[in-house]
Formats: sequence, C-alpha cells, structure tokens
Amino acid sequence: MQVLHDAPLAPLTTFRLGGPATRLVTAGTDAEVIAAVREADDSGTPLLVIGGGSNLVIGDKGFDGTALRIATRGFELRGNTLELAAGEVWSDAVARTVEAGLAGIECLAGIPGSAGATPIQNVGAYGQEVSSTISEVIAYDRRAGRTVTLTNEECAFSYRHSRFKADPDRYVVLRVRFELEDADGLSAPLKYAETARALGVATGDRVPLADARETVLRLRAGKGMVLDAEDHDTWSAGSFFTNPILTDEQFAAFRARVRERLGEGAEPPAYPAGEGRTKTSAAWLIDKAGFTKGYGTGPARISTKHTLALTNRGEATTEDLLALAREVVDGVRAAFGVTLVNEPVTVGVSL
Repeated sequence: MQVLHDAPLAPLTTFRLGGPATRLVTAGTDAEVIAAVREADDSGTPLLVIGGGSNLVIGDKGFDGTALRIATRGFELRGNTLELAAGEVWSDAVARTVEAGLAGIECLAGIPGSAGATPIQNVGAYGQEVSSTISEVIAYDRRAGRTVTLTNEECAFSYRHSRFKADPDRYVVLRVRFELEDADGLSAPLKYAETARALGVATGDRVPLADARETVLRLRAGKGMVLDAEDHDTWSAGSFFTNPILTDEQFAAFRARVRERLGEGAEPPAYPAGEGRTKTSAAWLIDKAGFTKGYGTGPARISTKHTLALTNRGEATTEDLLALAREVVDGVRAAFGVTLVNEPVTVGVSL
C-alpha cells in the first residue's frame, strides 16, 4: 500500500483538474482497501474514493483528508459469469469479454474509468446499462463494518443512479459480478438506433461482437468520448449532464417553450421513461439554447465534437469549468424552463 502526502489529484482525473489531497493511499488488494477505509473511519478522517477518475470534479483547493485510489486487479470468467475487481480498467475488461465471445457489455466499449465505478453510476451508453447484466456487487459496508454482497435488486438501479450513489458514504465497491450471454459470437440485440444505422442493420438485430464494439468505439471517438492525451476534447468527464426526465405536466410546459422559441413545428426529443414520464436530450437542449460545439473563449469550453462534454483545453481550473457549467445550466433554464443536473461527482465544490 503506497502512501503519499500533499499528493496531486489532477493527474488521477480525466479532467486533469483539482488540487492536492492531504494524503493519498493507493491500495492494490481488497484487504488494503478495507484497511484504508477503516483507518479513515476510525480516525474521523474524510475519505474520497478514486477509481479511474473519469467522473470526478475536484475543487482547486483539493481534498482535506484521505484520498483512496483503488488499484486492485482481477478478471475471472466462470462460464458466462464475469467477476471484476473494482480497480480493473473498464474498457479493457469489455474488450476481453468480446474476445471471449460473451455478449452484454460490448456497447459499453471505450467508456473510461474503473469497473468498480460502473454500478455506482449505473453506467450506460448506446442502448446498454450495466444494471442489465450485473448480478451481484461485493462491497465494504462502512456502517456495518463488514463486507457484504448485494443482489441486482438490492442495488436499486435506475437511470444513472443506484443505492451506492444514493448513499455515497456507506459502501466501497470491491468487486462486481456480471451474468453475460453466449450468443455464438453475436452481440446482444441492438437497442440504439445510431448503432444499428452505423452497422446497416435494424434495431433488435444481433451482429458479430467485434463489429458492435468497434462501431461503438468509432462513434464515441467521433464525439471525443474515447480518451486521447493529445485531444483536449477528451479532457472531460464525458457527458457532463444527465438527460432530463420530466413528468407529463413538465414535458407539456417544456414542449410549449420549445414551440415558442423555435417555431410551431418544432418538436423536442422525447423517449418513454416509465408511466407518466418522458426523457429528453440534454445535448439537444444545450445546442438549442445557443451553446454549440466549441462554445467558449476561455480555458474551459464545450467540446468541438459534442455539446454534452465540457472540456479542459489545457490550462483550465476547476472554477473555470464550473463557471462554464453554470452558464450552460442558466441558459438552458432561461430558454426552456428545464434545469440540467450534472453527472460527475463534485468534491469540495458544487454548481
């Protein structure tokens, strides 16, 4: 277990932003993770858990406490059951399941970060969410002081949410188990129209696993959503805002605002999100409110490839990023009456 003091945290995040931690502990085994958590809890020291750093916005003043970097490793396949250590690189794990001929997470290729973060956020993209394949999550329960195993149902997954996100100070994810599908080398049925179009098939069709993964990687790269140190469009947290889910009443009011602003024939994106609820597109809202690709003149700007990504152009501070985020939130609210919610976790700061 490595321990550093006054340690920079910016290099551990995909934004490359944020001040130092009073203490940085890097744990390579589950036992070391649990020991570091217990030590912090027993001493009353604030604890920040870091995996791949792809969903973190850390304040410029840093973190006054112990930052725990989970660097555990473990990839184990038993039939169709996959168990990943929390510190496994997610994109690498997806590639290995495709090589093994197992379907279920192939459309989650290229997503930065660690395996342990996926159940927290219920990571999803291109028609797949990890909640559809996670069978169990093994975590350290800080409240009970023991390791527990939570079933899929007990994880309380919903859109970009889970039991872990709802109670962020209780659980530290150690391992994640997935139940994948052997479909003779084919993908799960494609649910996302853009992916199906790119592959020249219909939604609901299956394609060779490698084709699905490579297509998703190509689509993500075109939007600056695959990490590349030389491309500042990828110095981000991916999608900075979640897609708003509105009640029928809220959606009717929103639709009226859209027509008032864009003309009588204008229709906003609308997707069913459960009884009496509709999901719309945050990227569409941002663009139609006037924040187009590349918007901004400072060191933090909207990606030149995708309006949903806020980026560090190389010299930004966290405050620069937050100023841009607040401008976007205020502009969308003024234009359409919808309040965007940030997807990344903020540490020591807030919108």
